[in-house]
Amino acid sequence: MILHKGYVPSEFGQLHYAECGTGEPVLMLHQTPRSWTEYLDVLPLVGARHRAIAMDTLGFGASAKPDGPHSIERFADAAEALADGLGLDRFHLVGHHTGGVIAVELAARLKDRVASLLLSATPFVDEEKRRTAGERKPVDHVDPQPDGSHLLDLWNRRRGFYEKGQEAALHRYVVDALTVLDRVEDGHLAVRRYEMDRRLPHVTARTLAVCAPGDHYSLPALERFATATGCETRVLSGGHVPLPEQLPGEFAEVVVEWAGSA
Repeated sequence: MILHKGYVPSEFGQLHYAECGTGEPVLMLHQTPRSWTEYLDVLPLVGARHRAIAMDTLGFGASAKPDGPHSIERFADAAEALADGLGLDRFHLVGHHTGGVIAVELAARLKDRVASLLLSATPFVDEEKRRTAGERKPVDHVDPQPDGSHLLDLWNRRRGFYEKGQEAALHRYVVDALTVLDRVEDGHLAVRRYEMDRRLPHVTARTLAVCAPGDHYSLPALERFATATGCETRVLSGGHVPLPEQLPGEFAEVVVEWAGSA
């Protein structure tokens, strides 16, 4: 399976993506502060049945990094621009963590243009989460040090999410975080400000919410999504926050199955 990379122009600057395969398109959106490489092992598996596309969210990876505050709405503006630029008239949409929140906004806007929606470990943002946004501790922030000790600090920020033998995925996280070290928290902050509960009623796509059993941050959101939208939910067989990297085969199977049933 040949992986192709490219850029789409937008009002924000160039938007980077990677893709493989042909057929009905599946657009995948990553968590903060990652890049398309979160789906490195998922892309060829989904690409065996679909045109599988993973973009770098605006401000992350190799996509443009405009000034000004990030927001879920601006991230969605860029994702819509990429979909338009690639000629995706109708497509399946997958989002993991922050990517899932962006996917909610995109699906609310595009309605029937989104053939199906898969929310992976997506936080449920309500008034309480917005009200307490200022109380949250930084997730990935580190202060650069002359001796480079902040690199170990960054590694240890997420070490507990990965099992022994998954260091390659953790390396990719560190590379992605270092790429945006001065704004590494911006995606998390954007999530906490988003008025998700007011946008969910506008989503018309058939929706599935999934999560890893070890991801205690997002697992409670499955019930919240089911209550708010009536969507189906599913807990996968294992994994933690970096679910697409830890169980790429199972994750891809769920994506293909859900897209195929839409």
